[in-house]
Amino acid sequence: MERVLVVGTSCSGKTTLARQLARALGAPHVELDGIHWMSGWRERPVDEVRRMAAEAAAAERWVMDGNYSAVRDIVWGRATAVVWLNYPFRVVLWRALSRTTRRVITQEELFSGNREGFRQSFLSRDSIILWAITSHRRVRREYRRILDGGDYPHLRVIELRGPSEAEGLVSALGEIAGR
Repeated sequence: MERVLVVGTSCSGKTTLARQLARALGAPHVELDGIHWMSGWRERPVDEVRRMAAEAAAAERWVMDGNYSAVRDIVWGRATAVVWLNYPFRVVLWRALSRTTRRVITQEELFSGNREGFRQSFLSRDSIILWAITSHRRVRREYRRILDGGDYPHLRVIELRGPSEAEGLVSALGEIAGR
């Protein structure tokens, strides 16, 4: 597992798991959200995102997380394994609500200096919670189609159906790596 990509619906825990896997494997962690978003929640131009993702993916080892279709050909083509967080809606909704509430209260910095605000998170059409609710089913279907479609036969696919399976994966990799 030299180059591992963690994918799943919004708020499924991709970044958290990717960080844990990176630690267990002794590999750098790359967050595609950090490449995609600039300060002030401005989207980086697609050609620049693709260039930056290609630079990150060119490394020999990494654990990357994110769902950006604009870089799928680059990242998926270079990955050796995909970990799919295929969690039930109730898990994702709980994570969306609890994580977003915590981030609004603590003003935790995410990437590029961005923070989640109350209005943006709870009262906006751009709300991550609303996005998690409205995109969950579609994203799960899309990943099922992609992973079953045979477009990336070189990938080792690890489908996790709940947080306990993710914990088991991190634990097992940590034991193998002696970490």
